[in-house]
Amino acid sequence: MQEIIIDIMNNYGYFGIAFLVAFENIFPPIPSEIILTFGGFMTTYSKMGIVGVVIAATIGSIIGAIVLYLFGRIFTKERLGKIVDSKIGRILRFKKSDIYKAEDWFTKKGKLTVLFCRFIPIVRSLISIPAGMTKMSFPLFIIYTTIGSLIWNIALVCLGALAGNKWMDVVDFIDKYSKVCLIIICILIVVGIILFYKNRKNKKHSTAK
Repeated sequence: MQEIIIDIMNNYGYFGIAFLVAFENIFPPIPSEIILTFGGFMTTYSKMGIVGVVIAATIGSIIGAIVLYLFGRIFTKERLGKIVDSKIGRILRFKKSDIYKAEDWFTKKGKLTVLFCRFIPIVRSLISIPAGMTKMSFPLFIIYTTIGSLIWNIALVCLGALAGNKWMDVVDFIDKYSKVCLIIICILIVVGIILFYKNRKNKKHSTAK
């Protein structure tokens, strides 16, 4: 995978960077740290500049985010409600009211969520889907996505340029950061699920009384 990414960037320059970053946003498992840090390294031996690489990467980020946002608009809460009403939803004990609560939360705090999640691997891409599902204002979505993506892209491209031919050291560091983030996310999800069912159980007991 790494060799393919580097070949595309070497052969197609800015266009290759924009394409790869857009693709990475739609398919999160593709490592953005390789694209961005190698892009920074390329500025040390090619005609490409840091500003150009950052702009190309940010354009790619926005395109990828828009695709997932539109997917979220198609995959509406009504469709999600059908899944909740299905056998899978009953097994997990989810209710339609849970969807509306999640929607209300995202409507109130979704703006900052979209911004700050751009710094968290994998989540930085997937956050576009709930933004679309809750019909977050498209202009605001673009603004927050652009700001968050721009900061992330500047940081990694500049680190790649500073590291030079040791750009893989930056990739290794970001990889460790990604793993820590994923562990924390998994822990938060488990804790969230436990609290969710505990809260529901307490409500049932208080209703029974």
